[in-house]
Amino acid sequence: MHMSDTREIKADPATVYAALLDPEVLRACVAGAQEVTGNPQDGYEATVIQKVGPVKATFKGQVTMSDMVENRSLTITGEGKGGAAGFAKGTAGVTLEPSETGGTILGYEVEAKVGGKLAQLGSRLIDGFAKKMADQFFARLQETLDGPPETPEAPPPDDAAAAAPDAEAPKKSWLKKLTRRD
Repeated sequence: MHMSDTREIKADPATVYAALLDPEVLRACVAGAQEVTGNPQDGYEATVIQKVGPVKATFKGQVTMSDMVENRSLTITGEGKGGAAGFAKGTAGVTLEPSETGGTILGYEVEAKVGGKLAQLGSRLIDGFAKKMADQFFARLQETLDGPPETPEAPPPDDAAAAAPDAEAPKKSWLKKLTRRD
């Protein structure tokens, strides 16, 4: 399964690059991550609990960083074994470019593979799950660096409606109108 996308992050490339190497940021960005320890040079150990269709498993695995060009690009490779559920492998090539607004354009290309019981679930389910995981990871990274998305505030109450709440008489239900005897 192959997918790619881009995201604009408000932080500069150096900040985004550093975040991608931080085990705490990685733990926060990987859905279901229970633990991520290690460093970019030696790799990371990770424990992730995931449910794919009817199969729920705890994956224990390694994540390595390679092809690292500081503040420009890197490759993230992960492999996890989920016991009887099977295994999952994935590689993400990540590029970072300064944006015109002072942030970063993060591009990624992801390749994912599964085996064991997971592979028996069917490619549509697995492909959808892999896409969701990649999208969630980069969306969480963006939210970690940008902060939560801004929600529009509720408009203030209309002064005229607030001043005269009884301006319109309450309406009777249609059932009461039908059963009313005059």
